[in-house]
Amino acid sequence: MTLPLLNRVFLYVLLCVGWLLGAASPAWASSPQPPEIAARAFVLLDATSGQVLAEREADREVEPASLTKLMSAYLVFEALRAGRIERTQTLTVSERAWRMPGSRLFAPQGAQVPVEALLKGMIVLSANDATVALAEGVAGSVERFVERMNQQAQALGLTRTRFVNPEGMSAPGHRSTARDLAQLAARLSRDFPEFMPYFAIQRYHYPGAPAVNVNNRNLLLLRDPTVDGMKTGHTEAAGYGIVASAQRPFAALGPGDAGQRRLIAVVLGANSENARAAQSQTLLNWGYAAFEVVRLFAPGQVVSQPPVWQGRASTVPLGRPEGVVVTVPAGQAAGLRTELLRPEPLLAPLLKDQPLGTLRVRNARGDVVAEVPLFVLEAVPQAGLLGRFWGALRLWIQ
Repeated sequence: MTLPLLNRVFLYVLLCVGWLLGAASPAWASSPQPPEIAARAFVLLDATSGQVLAEREADREVEPASLTKLMSAYLVFEALRAGRIERTQTLTVSERAWRMPGSRLFAPQGAQVPVEALLKGMIVLSANDATVALAEGVAGSVERFVERMNQQAQALGLTRTRFVNPEGMSAPGHRSTARDLAQLAARLSRDFPEFMPYFAIQRYHYPGAPAVNVNNRNLLLLRDPTVDGMKTGHTEAAGYGIVASAQRPFAALGPGDAGQRRLIAVVLGANSENARAAQSQTLLNWGYAAFEVVRLFAPGQVVSQPPVWQGRASTVPLGRPEGVVVTVPAGQAAGLRTELLRPEPLLAPLLKDQPLGTLRVRNARGDVVAEVPLFVLEAVPQAGLLGRFWGALRLWIQ
């Protein structure tokens, strides 16, 4: 093996490691200092670019409390979209659901409750009985639902998350991290935009429930009109936690919905309901003021078209279905430049959506501000026997 080829293999290994780390690396350039946050752990994620803007103890495993319900909601939304359940369909409140302690919908045992009401109960009121009823309705049992929760966590790359129940009551081994919860919230907003309005509902009253049991515990919904969710949680062990999501228009991204920039703030272990709201509001405001976003390539736009060996096409288009957006400190958007890191040689077959290469973005000073994985936009099948032979010969000669 020649030295250049060894270098290529080494570069390929580095790129593979980068692909495993996520959609976009945090900004590497000198970044603004985040505000002081009174909590055990926090993360501020720019969901539009996939970059983490600030963090502390982001990978510390903690009890997620009712933030667990974000994953329960993910699976319920998935079942609704697939048609396995319907919003108007009724589910039975089992004895197990009826006996759940903590926040509740207060539906009587044996009641037939519409999925829509149970969903609002779980998301708006953080109702544990509604969550268990939904889990049983979607998977047949709580145990099978929890299995699916953990399978989905693995599929989403939430490597430090493990669920023991669907509602978030304290239990040995039930854990997550600020980083994992931020990624889960980002995927919820991206994968199920049609269901996001549930998280913005400020009040919901189930008939027969106590009149005081109506308010969403996410106080930011009343304080900031750009906040559209997502969830709060509290236990004695976990303290007060919140995953707060906001969308604000940003002219550089374009008009309408395409011009909305989403930030997600996760604050864990605050000392009160008001404190978690205030700390997450501070993070959101700081993130919007201290950073700006730049759209470098439109959705589906070809970023590069490098040559391919032994394929039915001579080149392969690389890009991102959602486009390339990067977050930079305010004032550093001008003068950005990019470079492509990719393995060589590229050998067919190459599959559509296969990760292949990284776009490195530098600011005018040459600092790396982001590294964004690229993907194959159009598959390149392997050539026939003669084509493969000719390609191998050309590669050997080169």
